[in-house]
Amino acid sequence: MLNITTLNDPAFSPHTLNKYASLMTCANGYMGVRATHEEDYTQQVRGLYLAGLYHCAGRGETNELINLPDVVGIQLEVNGAPFTLLSGETESWQRELDFSDGELRRELIWRSASGARVRITSRRFSSMAQLPLLAMQFTVTALDEDVSLAFSTGIDGTQTNSGRQHLDELSLRVFGQQVLQGAWATQSGDAEVVITSSIQVSQQAEICFTAKNRRLMQNSTLQLKAGDSVTLEKINWIVQRSREILSLESFSRRCLNDLQTSAAMGYDALRNASRAEWHKGWQARRVVVESINQADQVALDFAHYHLAAMTPRHDERTSIAAKGLTGEGYKGHVFWDTEVFLLPYHLLTAPSTARSLLRYRYLNLPGARAKARRNGWHGALFPWESARSGEEETPEFAAINIRTGLRQKIASAQAEHHLVADIAWAVVNYWHATHDEAFMRSEGVSLLTETATFWISRAVEVNGRLELHDVIGPDEYTEHVNNNAFTNYMAWHNVAQALYFVPQFGELQPGFAARADDFLQRLWLPEPDAQGVLAQDDTFMGKPTIDLAKYKAKAGKQTILLDYSRAEVNEMQILKQADVVMLNYMLPERFSTAACLANLAYYEPRTIHDSSLSKAIHGIVSARCGQLADGYRQWRDGTLIDLGDEPHSSDDGIHAAATGAIWLGAVEGFAGLSICNGELHLAPALPVEWQRLCVPICWHGVSLTLDITPEAVTLHSAADVRLWLWGTEIVVQGQQRYSRADFFNAEIGTATREGAE
Repeated sequence: MLNITTLNDPAFSPHTLNKYASLMTCANGYMGVRATHEEDYTQQVRGLYLAGLYHCAGRGETNELINLPDVVGIQLEVNGAPFTLLSGETESWQRELDFSDGELRRELIWRSASGARVRITSRRFSSMAQLPLLAMQFTVTALDEDVSLAFSTGIDGTQTNSGRQHLDELSLRVFGQQVLQGAWATQSGDAEVVITSSIQVSQQAEICFTAKNRRLMQNSTLQLKAGDSVTLEKINWIVQRSREILSLESFSRRCLNDLQTSAAMGYDALRNASRAEWHKGWQARRVVVESINQADQVALDFAHYHLAAMTPRHDERTSIAAKGLTGEGYKGHVFWDTEVFLLPYHLLTAPSTARSLLRYRYLNLPGARAKARRNGWHGALFPWESARSGEEETPEFAAINIRTGLRQKIASAQAEHHLVADIAWAVVNYWHATHDEAFMRSEGVSLLTETATFWISRAVEVNGRLELHDVIGPDEYTEHVNNNAFTNYMAWHNVAQALYFVPQFGELQPGFAARADDFLQRLWLPEPDAQGVLAQDDTFMGKPTIDLAKYKAKAGKQTILLDYSRAEVNEMQILKQADVVMLNYMLPERFSTAACLANLAYYEPRTIHDSSLSKAIHGIVSARCGQLADGYRQWRDGTLIDLGDEPHSSDDGIHAAATGAIWLGAVEGFAGLSICNGELHLAPALPVEWQRLCVPICWHGVSLTLDITPEAVTLHSAADVRLWLWGTEIVVQGQQRYSRADFFNAEIGTATREGAE
């Protein structure tokens, strides 16, 4: 019995409509449907998205994930009065997202202003068994007296992306008394979408249809006796058409047939099929924790649910957007978040998905090469923000400069190039975890060669050594600097790994080995000072500091930009997020525990944590260094980014990478998992709040379960697995228990990282 948790919306509030619409999104990796209420509210933003369906709507715009016509809306009238929770009285309320199968449920009792009482129950899910399927039920029960009801629902084509319309209507059709179908094309004509909806009302009702103002609606009226219920069941089939496959007429007819086949099964049968698919994922990948804080398990289940729901396993030309499929934030673009924060989860639980995500980058190499050439470099310079193609999608402007009143240019596309090395880092880790030779001989070699070539061409010679100038590291409050430590070390790692792997799996390009060796010999790698602190860049240590307490208290809101311009922030020791500490995390074999502790002590007070990704990384490095209390505090803070009282806004979608960071914090922090020098290392150490942690992973194609308590770790493998446990190399065969006391004479809870090195 898995006992998977749920996420509850505690009460109806106009102020949290969009937060819970994001958190409780129904999605399956192909389609995401925001958890908006069926009835309309001015504040709520409806959203229906298909992974990878982007469009650029006008001059000066970038491609964005299209908000498709809405099918969720249901307008209900009770005795002629519109149902809305802004009037009348809500006598009871329950709303939850069941993580186990992604079903969103709501049940409430509402008394209208005229006194009529009804119970309203609604359910919906996006199917894991049939990706284009969105199923809904909406039930009304008359509690005290006979009532007259009117329903209006259908396909609403008035949806926009914050006012921007992307679709042109091609056709609207009705089949019989219960099926509606609409077809739309992007304004550029590059893609078409067909939405087909079956709407059945369980009681005898008068039905008519309207097609007006971009809406195709079915309107039903009926009389309901006291004590009776009526259910509106709506099954939707939502598909993007490729112009190479069938005519629009033939494609639409096929969609109709698929929809009718599914609708004939009924809601419950469709849900059971989807639930069975969800169950497979939960059995294989769920992390279980026994904690004094019940919210810890909810956070881990929330993370697993969204990591499954946001990932497009069906299409290698699509990756994971920064907000997943839960909202329009960042225009649905893909960042380094995917390779660094999301791919490790898939790599260690479903490696084929990790391969698909890396192939997204491989397939977009032409655009990355073109960007490098435009800037005078060789190799591949991947876009800071990308959509379906390899083109740069970063908007030109961002917020207003408080000093000048002008919109500020976004510099990331021009200088935040560490993404290139991050992708190479992910490729190397994929090889270590899978030993997938076929991937390395084609995609892996190409990605490593092209990224390494970029760094070699980008370096400049200064006094006999090579440097990387005009860059932005992960800390985006410090722009256009020379020799950002994170970037330099990661670039060196990128080139070193290319030089190591390319001869094994491919052919070296003429002169590549000599250029790579020269780069590795001469690239400037900043060295720690006497205290072990690594300078973030050439000028950072010479900048003044200010008291950041009031800004840290409102982490995630970027309130410092209300007091200082970006240019002023750039000239102070102020970090948006982990930078040197991020480097300590990504290359653990290069830094001792003492160095990591020194960097934590220096940089954390100077870090506002205005990025949702920052606290988790500080937490992992703290845990690896034996600072378990600090690690747990940072991990807990990271879980509250979406699940807390909005320290970061979730109105335009969840923070996708933060869900990956929840998993990373538990697995790479407290389970102590790391990939060092190509080998699997475990150094478990639980915070005092946790009595047990159970983690399933996959390593070299073998399923391995880690069952960790403060005193011991029990490992269970389906076949022999070689790994390092607390610094000792072992081979796990079947199920074996290892007592911590057998490895340490020290007190439980002390630092374990030296052993892992």
